[in-house]
Formats: sequence, structure tokens, C-alpha cells
Amino acid sequence: MSNNSGTLTDVPGLLVGHATDLEHLTGCTVVLCPGQGCVAGVDVRGSAPGTRETDLLRPGQLVERVNAILLAGGSAFGLAAADGVMRYLEERGVGFAVGVSVVAVAPAAIIFDLTVGD
Repeated sequence: MSNNSGTLTDVPGLLVGHATDLEHLTGCTVVLCPGQGCVAGVDVRGSAPGTRETDLLRPGQLVERVNAILLAGGSAFGLAAADGVMRYLEERGVGFAVGVSVVAVAPAAIIFDLTVGD
């Protein structure tokens, strides 16, 4: 019998966190890739996609690994949650070295859920 739950936490090395706003029925999930980061890809679809730094995930870009991935509700407002992820990683010295500092690589995507909840 396997101990796998069929979730992202089954992948060795990944850490997953989630926050929920029960009043507005929205939330966000972050996948952290500790250590050297992880290779990621993207497929953006829909008539009004909301993303941040997903262009970095195309092949041939300077940065080959990400430190985190954020998925959030709240439509375009949800992209602001990536600021917190970036700050968290920067405080821990995690990111792409740019000489005087590091810049965390944390692509984000949102869904439109503004018509749900309060």
C-alpha cells in the first residue's frame, strides 16, 4: 500500500502552503521549491489570463529554475499575493543572484472569482 496522497506534497522537496479567505471565498496556494529551485513550464489559456513572470518559464530564458509558484484567486488583485512570496524568499536569501542581492523567481497566476463570496 502506498503512502502517497496523490497531491503535490508527494513530490520530494516541494513544500505547499495555502491561505483561505472564508468571507470572500477566495485564497491562494504557494508551492515552494527549496534548494536549487525547480524547473517549471506554463500553458496560459483563457480570454482574460492574469499572470506574473510566466514568460520566464519559456524555454531559452536566462532563469532556468523557479523558487516558488503562486496560484491565487481574486482576479488581478490576487497577483499582489506574489509580493508576499517574494518578500518571504528574499528575507531568506533565496533567489537568482544579481550581484548586490537576490531576486526570487516566483511566477504567479490568478483566476477570476470576484463574483463568488462577499
